[in-house]
Amino acid sequence: MAGVTEDDAARFAYLAEGNAKQARKRVAADVLITDRAGRVLLVDPTYKEGWDIPGGMVEANEPPVAAAERELREELGLTLIVGRLLLVEWVPPHGPWDDQLVMIFDGGTLDDAMVAELRPTDDELAGLGFLTPAEAKPLLKPRLWSQLQKALAARTSGDVAYAELDPDAGH
Repeated sequence: MAGVTEDDAARFAYLAEGNAKQARKRVAADVLITDRAGRVLLVDPTYKEGWDIPGGMVEANEPPVAAAERELREELGLTLIVGRLLLVEWVPPHGPWDDQLVMIFDGGTLDDAMVAELRPTDDELAGLGFLTPAEAKPLLKPRLWSQLQKALAARTSGDVAYAELDPDAGH
């Protein structure tokens, strides 16, 4: 293979400048997990109000699926191979945060033995529970409730859902 030419160097410099100026999005990788009764696994984070779907933030240069699997291991001691993408949602800037992409992946259904043994394994979680969607709704912020509904619908339909939140709606 030949060395880098002046033309290559100029093109790489141009691309690097573009890369330095382009937006860098925060990305959340969450996982929809159910039990055999169809109840949804929710977690109670200690660092924010309200309950959430298991998962967390993707680290720099980390694939979203790997982040989702890492978060499950760290916070729940759960080793799963995360399944297909269910939802991608763009969340506009809110509070101190820039905009974000939320991805929810299918974590499948846990058997009764796995459900019985599941415990938080990290100080970031105060608890967890398997809840029906009706039981989950009052525990979730409206944005998270909406995401859960879209992910459940996508799991049933086999589609991947895409959504953009209204920047003027408040989050």
